[in-house]
Amino acid sequence: MISIDKLTVKFGGVTALDAVCVDLHATVCGIIGPNGAGKTTFLNVMSGFNTPVEGSITVFNQPLLKMRPHERARWGLRRSFQQEQVADELTVFENVAVILDALRIDRADRHAMIDAALEFVHLSDLRNHKTENLSSLERRMTEIARCIVGQPRIVMLDEPGAGFSQTEVERLRDVLIGIYDFSGAMTLLIDHDVDLIRATCVETMVLDFGSLVINGKTEDVLEDERVRRVYLGVEELE
Repeated sequence: MISIDKLTVKFGGVTALDAVCVDLHATVCGIIGPNGAGKTTFLNVMSGFNTPVEGSITVFNQPLLKMRPHERARWGLRRSFQQEQVADELTVFENVAVILDALRIDRADRHAMIDAALEFVHLSDLRNHKTENLSSLERRMTEIARCIVGQPRIVMLDEPGAGFSQTEVERLRDVLIGIYDFSGAMTLLIDHDVDLIRATCVETMVLDFGSLVINGKTEDVLEDERVRRVYLGVEELE
């Protein structure tokens, strides 16, 4: 479980997160809201890139904000970004392998973990290909493999479905749904694709201007009149 209490982030005179209090329990949790709502800022605080002026985050009974960013990574916090971060000059295998460099894992176990992650995202046949030669979806899947290798505890994905066709989103959806069964990790998913959120997320929280609007079962949240009218558009959900 992730427990957030009075989480507040300010950038000058702008309040990016305003005393957010929420408990997240589900294996896959959606985070939605309009642009500038504070969604990425929330992930940045989780990652250690932004420091709150107030508040706390407890993850599986661990005080997250007391850990340094590299300690969070070793503990099992993983994330992707809106702009994918794979290294073009490395192969798919090497891109995933670098995530394990900071962990004390012997060579045989490392290879087994990487092979399993690549098989899960359907990239085994491309393991020795440099990522510069891959499609956008294959590059994104490489990132997801990086997030799930080596027994993560929390996987955070920032708009992984952006720019993909319906067929590609369906492939992505199937992978997202399977992350918990594969790795045991809780997933936090930001995306503007309502259908993807609906299909993958057990619960969803909505942010607006840094404040929590609602959190609950995804179907209930997406049917909430405030969400339908202000954030998603009624027509989009009908």
